[in-house]
Amino acid sequence: MRTVFMLCVSPVGLTEKLLQRQRNENLNEVIEKLFAEVLALEHLTKIQDSQVEENAIQLWNWAVTKNVGSSINEQQKAKVRHVACRLLYLCETENPSENAIRKQILMASKTGRTWLDCKNPKLADDFLSLAVNSLETLYSRLTSHQDGVADINTPKGDVEKDLLRVLSYQAESTGYLSLICYNFGVDTYNRKKHEESSFWLSQSYDIGKMNAKYSPGQEMQAKVLRLLATVYMEFDCQKYHDKALHVVSLANKEHPYPAGFYLKIRIVLKTGKPDEVVKSGLTELLDSEVPLDVCLSTAKLLMAEDREAVAFDFLKKVCQQFESSPELGAVLLLHIKLLLQRGKELLGKQKIEDVITGHYTGTQLSPQTLTSFHLLLWDKASKHFEAKNYSEALQWYNYSLSFYKAGKLDQNLAKLQRNRASCFLHLQKLDKAKEAISEAAKCDPDSIFTQFSIYKIAVLENNIEKALHPSAADAMRQIGVLAQAPVTSEDRLLVTETAAANILNLAAQIALENEHQELAVKALENLCEHSQDVTQVLTALRCLVRLVLSVMENNNEENWDANLDLLLSYLKMALQNLPQLNQVPGQGLAQCSKEASWFRRIAWNTALQCQGNTVRMRDFFVLSYQLSLLCVPDKGVLMGQKTCLLMSAAACLDICRKALQSEQQTEILTQALEHIQICWEIWRALKASGDYSKDPTDTLLLLYEFEARAKLNDPKLECVLESVLELHDIDTKVLETMAALAMEPPAHFPVLCKKALRIALALHKQSPQADLSRCIDCVHSLIQLSLPSGVCEVESRMLEEVWGYYEEALSIIAAAVEDFPKLEILWLLTRAWNTGILLYSLGQYSEAEKWCSLGMSFLRYLGSLQESYQSQV
Repeated sequence: MRTVFMLCVSPVGLTEKLLQRQRNENLNEVIEKLFAEVLALEHLTKIQDSQVEENAIQLWNWAVTKNVGSSINEQQKAKVRHVACRLLYLCETENPSENAIRKQILMASKTGRTWLDCKNPKLADDFLSLAVNSLETLYSRLTSHQDGVADINTPKGDVEKDLLRVLSYQAESTGYLSLICYNFGVDTYNRKKHEESSFWLSQSYDIGKMNAKYSPGQEMQAKVLRLLATVYMEFDCQKYHDKALHVVSLANKEHPYPAGFYLKIRIVLKTGKPDEVVKSGLTELLDSEVPLDVCLSTAKLLMAEDREAVAFDFLKKVCQQFESSPELGAVLLLHIKLLLQRGKELLGKQKIEDVITGHYTGTQLSPQTLTSFHLLLWDKASKHFEAKNYSEALQWYNYSLSFYKAGKLDQNLAKLQRNRASCFLHLQKLDKAKEAISEAAKCDPDSIFTQFSIYKIAVLENNIEKALHPSAADAMRQIGVLAQAPVTSEDRLLVTETAAANILNLAAQIALENEHQELAVKALENLCEHSQDVTQVLTALRCLVRLVLSVMENNNEENWDANLDLLLSYLKMALQNLPQLNQVPGQGLAQCSKEASWFRRIAWNTALQCQGNTVRMRDFFVLSYQLSLLCVPDKGVLMGQKTCLLMSAAACLDICRKALQSEQQTEILTQALEHIQICWEIWRALKASGDYSKDPTDTLLLLYEFEARAKLNDPKLECVLESVLELHDIDTKVLETMAALAMEPPAHFPVLCKKALRIALALHKQSPQADLSRCIDCVHSLIQLSLPSGVCEVESRMLEEVWGYYEEALSIIAAAVEDFPKLEILWLLTRAWNTGILLYSLGQYSEAEKWCSLGMSFLRYLGSLQESYQSQV
């Protein structure tokens, strides 16, 4: 009970607030809040609170006084009475007095009457029922009085009069009952329960007819009938077609309404009635002067039901009926649209021309209608264009242009003119195409599509560089610039990310088809720069590579280096783009490998052609290796990688020999070592998979590594020599070459040089057929490296070492004196004699005599020169 009391506090407070207000400001807000809170209390049990009952009566009286002064409207009065009556009933005691019951009857009946006046039969019935219940209670109380009570007929008569009045109120709600049945009919119709819906709608109509005074009105009755006819039609039109027609005809009599006449046409068409019956319904519709949109919907319905002849005849009559109306354009538009849809193009063209003439000579069409015509005819032209029927397409584009000019429209003119230019081009009318594209350029010069059309026309008329009109080269430059910006305005009909790339692709094709290679190259280069489609870019790069190769093949040496640089740039671009191919759906590793292999072979073959340009040879071999990393690593690819790196290292060493600056040498030699180290790894993998005993790669790699480390003054140089000595079959030429490299500037490793020469000499001597000249060369080099060149270098250890080399030389000469070069013997003699003289000058007379005697021992091998030199020594 405490909870109930607390819930009542707020309405009581609001009631007091309302009673205290002197002005109308925020009056409605207080009433609405009070009404809402009382609605929430209606489910509560009874309470006993004199304050609530007193407030209810005060509120009732306030509403009466306010109503007299017209301070509140009917809806507000109903809500205030609603609140007062509910609060009064909430305070009802278990055995209320007759006076209390009479208050209830008064308030409930008047509240019901007020809600009835507000067209709310549901709330009205609630309060009228309360009034009837209270009247019955009062009547029962009066008839149960004891005999001692005086005359009670008068009070009973008053109760009966009140009951009759309340019952008459309830009877007045007949119209609302009709609406309730209608609502049930709508609900069941929406739930596809057609049989139930027809029952409720029939009940609604019948109840509405019962009492004309309280009927919902002819307009509502007609609405009920139209929905009932629709239910019959959709439920089973063949079975209930007569009922449907009868009901819709009745609706149109009750209240003529456009929807009713349209519905009748629908039913007639659905039941398959002959054209004459349909025409009769159409005449009825036109005679009723329905709005234009209903006529247009009817025409579309007729076409949809294959009543073409009836539809076009009907549209003629509609045009006549709306001849002076500003809405005439909509009829004409539909008429032409239907003609075109039915393939009646010749008739449609005649109608279009009549419309254009009529616009300038008679009734002008609205800008909206002109725009609709413009777009309709454009669409028709586009379909002819797609079907490659360019003559027809051009005619429809011209019709579209006529409406465009008539409406002075401000959209799509550039695109329309470009489309016309395309038609002219297909029809081989270059002059007309140029006129059209000139108009497009006036409207939208910064469109990439306009510039492409200018370019295409220039190429087709062979206007490449010099002409009065814009050249193809100028247009191509402009396309390249515009491709960097997003595609704008009406051109968004194309995919903005690919539109520019597609245009550049087409530009290249047009240039190639017309044998303009330089333009094609420029277009393809722009395409590679701006396209987001890696497959498209790689295709363009393949085309560019072929173009450059064809130029190099045809022009021989002309611009050879420039073309090599161009080819190198394309291959590098391919290297950058190929990894993205793995992310393209449907491509994957296999396709990437295939593409990379193609570019790799191009790089390889080009490197082989760069015999006179070591720098470019290195670049192409390196690029071939890098591209091969994207290929499936089979044996053939690994062999290619090994060879590329080997050749790159050799090229680096050759470049280093020609480089003047030490910084450049260091960088190039470091690069060579990198290639060599990677090549070692690949070579080891290859050797592990097969027999490569006759492959010279080991020797070459060691030789290249030795040269690079020697010139870099690398302390690991001796390890490289040791690796050579570990080879299964050492080539003495390798040792001799390494000896020479050890002393080739900037390298200076005399100890390693002599070591290599000694081993080479030993290997020569072990050979069954020793090469005398090479033995002599080894000894010569050893003596030259070991002999002192000045006083400070004279050491007994070094002299002993050189003495051994001289003894080696004497043994070689003695074994083949006739084959030994006399000049070499003379060189040996002279160097030994000079060494003796040097020792003599130092006071080492015994050593001096020894070396001079050594020199003289060569005299006997000089042959004809012996006598001349003998006298000198």
